[in-house]
Parts: sequence; structure tokens; C-alpha cells
Amino acid sequence: MNASAFTSDELDQIRDEFPILKREIKGRPLVYLDNAATSQSPRCVLEASRTYYESYNANIHRGVHRLAQEATAAYEGARDTIATHFNCQREEVIFTSGTTDGINLVSGILGRAKYLKAGDEILISALEHHSNIVPWRLLADEVGAILKVIPLTADEVWDIDAAKALITERTKIVALSHVSNAIGIINPIESLISLAKEQGAITLVDAAQSAPHFPLDFQQMGADFIVFSGHKMYAPTGIGVLLGRRELMETLPPYRGGGEMIKQVTFDQITYNDLPGKYEAGTPNIEGVIALGEAINFINRIGLSKIQAHESELSTYLESQLSKREGIRIYAAGAKKAGAVSFAVDAIHHYDLGTLLDQFGVAVRTGHHCCQPLMQCLNITGTVRASFGVYNSLEEIDQLLAALDKSRQMLL
Repeated sequence: MNASAFTSDELDQIRDEFPILKREIKGRPLVYLDNAATSQSPRCVLEASRTYYESYNANIHRGVHRLAQEATAAYEGARDTIATHFNCQREEVIFTSGTTDGINLVSGILGRAKYLKAGDEILISALEHHSNIVPWRLLADEVGAILKVIPLTADEVWDIDAAKALITERTKIVALSHVSNAIGIINPIESLISLAKEQGAITLVDAAQSAPHFPLDFQQMGADFIVFSGHKMYAPTGIGVLLGRRELMETLPPYRGGGEMIKQVTFDQITYNDLPGKYEAGTPNIEGVIALGEAINFINRIGLSKIQAHESELSTYLESQLSKREGIRIYAAGAKKAGAVSFAVDAIHHYDLGTLLDQFGVAVRTGHHCCQPLMQCLNITGTVRASFGVYNSLEEIDQLLAALDKSRQMLL
């Protein structure tokens, strides 16, 4: 039984692109359901990385020899690919080490620009990953600003009425996750971006969990910044992107100093580079950028709409099967989700359950998912999270469920 977005042959062909899926764990086929933490890479991405190191490994820009020119062309070609994919200008594509780095970049340059003063407000939500809490807490503490939080309803989704009331003329920054990494729900972010812009606030979208699963249009969304990580969308670790509105970033100060981010340097004066170089100091992760570009090509060859439909069917099927079992709580049950289902089993600690599932070859994530404030809101210490990629199948969901049933028998 396969999800209907793909035929059986199509899904088999996709799975064949991922060599790691042939691995066995304790004599059982690997069932990898930890994609919200890190997705696996297809052969074309692995080959892009290897080809760079084997054929044209060189530093980019400024070099006049053949290898440097080839590396520069591949690096900047990946920028063009990403700009097209997200409907933005190539100058608005800033390469980072990942989502966390991107958020810290934005908070850092807003702090350096003295954008905030004492009493100004920063708005986040109770669903945020630590990477979209800690940088803003640091900035708020630095200038005396106030960090406000959108609460959750009893259904574990944003309280939209409360959110609208929290956005006022004192709101200067609104930084929100598009999709919750902990419980998978898709947040209604567009309406809050619109309200924030009416108040003149700067907006940032954490798209780490949405960029791999459905289309994002930077211009249409209207946010000032979007951040995401390559390693959640079939690329290597250590590479990510900040999409920043050009006219805003041109007015903001640089983040790090060094090579590439300058036009001219004397001991008395520095002239900064144009975008995007202004925010890409030092030798970047050249191989990671090239591989990320290939990962985007891979996604587009399949089609994000088909990926979204496929993963939606996986999520719906898992929720429906879990709901038939007594003693299991699904978080944000029935809410629209992207690529993840989070649950708890009565009388079994999530770490114990995750450890036993691993004995059956099933890889899930357990714990607080870097969302300790959310866990406190839910009055729990953690959950079991199954998260999906393009290569997962309904058969693998059945394997998870069978392993879950056996684990419960062993632990209860």
C-alpha cells in the first residue's frame, strides 16, 4: 500500500535515490522517520558534493584560475536556483550555516542598528524552537525590550484573537515559525504578517519545517526575512539560507567582518560590499551551497505539490491509526500538519519508547524537540515525533505501528 500521490513504481524510484535506506538496523530494514531533525540526501546531492571536491575544489570569487571560476559559477548558480524557487531577487539570498545562524544574523544586525529601544516589543509564539526564542530574549535583555508570546488554545494551536490583540504600535519585531517542529501544525502566519506590517513591524518567518514540504513565495508572503536549513530538505548539514528584503537589508549594518563583505579597506575607513556579499564574510560552505542547489533541483523534479500531498497522506494515515489505539494522545489532533505527527503513550516515557522502537529499526525523535517552553505549556516533558520525507511510505507507517504495539506489550 503506497500513498496515492505517487504510484508504487514512482515511490520505489524515489527511494532508490537514497542509498542509506538500504541500511539495516539490528537485522531489520531502516524505517527513517526523523526528517524534521535531518532528512537524508539523494544520490544526486551526494554526487554534487563529491564532484566539487574531486573536480573543482577552489575558493570562490576573485580567483582567475579555472578551478576558481568553475567553483564560483556553481556557487552563484545555486543562488540563482534558490532565488527562482522562492521567487526573490538573487541579491536577497544570503547563505548561512542554517536556520539558527539566520535568526541570529537578523537579531544581531537589528541590535547593531539600534532598531529597538526600551519598552519596544518583540512577538513570538508558544510553539517556537529555542533558536527562535533565545536570540530575541538576548536582544530584549540587551536593550530593555519586552518579549511577548502568542498563547495556545485548548486545541494546542495559536490563539489568533490573542495574537491580533498583541500586535500594537509598540510591536517592532514579529518572529514566528511557519510550521511547528514539535507537533507539526501549519500556523496561519500570513494574516499575522499583514497585521505586523500595518504597524510597521519587521517580520521574520522560521521556515525550517515548511520549506521542505510545500511551496513558499517570498514576494507573496510579504515577510521581511525567511530562514531555513538545507539539512531538512535533502541537502548536507551546515548550510542554510536567509532570504532578506533587499531594500531593508541595504539599510542595515553588516553582521560579521572579513573578506568578501567589503569593497575597500583602509585602517581609517571601510566600504562595505553590495548584497549579498555584505552578509557573507569569509570563505563560505561552498560545497554545501552547491549541494543545496542540487537538492532544490531534486525537489523540483518531483514537484512540491506532489511531495505535500504524499506527506499529508502519511500524516493523516498515522493519526487515524494512532487514534484507534487506547492510551495514546496525539498533539494538535486533527489540525492541518506538514510532515510530522507528535504523540505520547500513557505510562511509557518517550525516551523508553524511542529506544525500543530503535530495536525494530524505526528511527523517531523523542524529547522536548528544542521546545521546552512549549512542553511546559502542555505540562509534559516530551513527545514521540514521527516526521516524514518524500521517500517514506505507508508500509513504513505500518512498521512503526507494529513496532509501537510490540513495544507497548514489552513495557506495560
